[in-house]
Amino acid sequence: MTITGELADCYATKKEGITHISSVVKGVFPDALFYGYDGHFYHDTVNHHLFSASNWSASARYIGRVHGDVIFIDTGSTTTDIIPVIGGIPAAAPTDFGRLSRGELVYSGALRTNLSVLLGSVYLRGTAVRTASELFAITGDIYLLLGRITADDYTCEAPDSGLKDTTGSARRIARLVCCDLEELGMDDVMQIARQAYRKQVDDIKAAINEVSQKHGLSKAVVCGMGSFIARDALFEMEIPFNQIQNERISRVFPAYAVAQLVAEDIK
Repeated sequence: MTITGELADCYATKKEGITHISSVVKGVFPDALFYGYDGHFYHDTVNHHLFSASNWSASARYIGRVHGDVIFIDTGSTTTDIIPVIGGIPAAAPTDFGRLSRGELVYSGALRTNLSVLLGSVYLRGTAVRTASELFAITGDIYLLLGRITADDYTCEAPDSGLKDTTGSARRIARLVCCDLEELGMDDVMQIARQAYRKQVDDIKAAINEVSQKHGLSKAVVCGMGSFIARDALFEMEIPFNQIQNERISRVFPAYAVAQLVAEDIK
């Protein structure tokens, strides 16, 4: 298996998270193997640094075996991985810190991203309006309104624990500028949604361009429940790409990739 989740608030350190997650897995599957970002499988997680958020590495390594030199992009609910693959091997920094500094990790996804992080201000009724720095609305709300996801896709908790429908999402987005729907109206809410989408796509385009220019890569492979965001960015950049066609596999691609890697290593 490949591990993620060690940054959850319930763990004081990444080491604590890795140790706890792996021990629970071992309790259920005593023969479990753990994938490290170095491309090897281990029976334990003593060197926890090898396993922190290593899911991107498994995905990119498998994609490299299939597609060669390419940018692998996985847009999920929370983040977007933008991984250069050279000679079939991931050429990204080994840590989240390193990837954040090189455009290889953008903390922006299709569900959980706080809209106030994306938008410091919005343009409404002919003027720029600063946004409230609160967790009032998330990207799941804008994409539900824009018809890019369904209510079933909205799998995380809504910020207000409210309804995951058009009215619920619109109400939360209105709060971004400290309004109720009766004050703002649906047209204004839709403008905010479109501006948030535009900012997210532009941020991801900038990171893709950084990785593409640095490594001389001109094609991509995309997956993830938010792959539509990466696809839109690549279309605008005129970068050719392949899409993981099986939707169920695309959404859990790191698990699929690590299963393929271990199967090939066993042969």
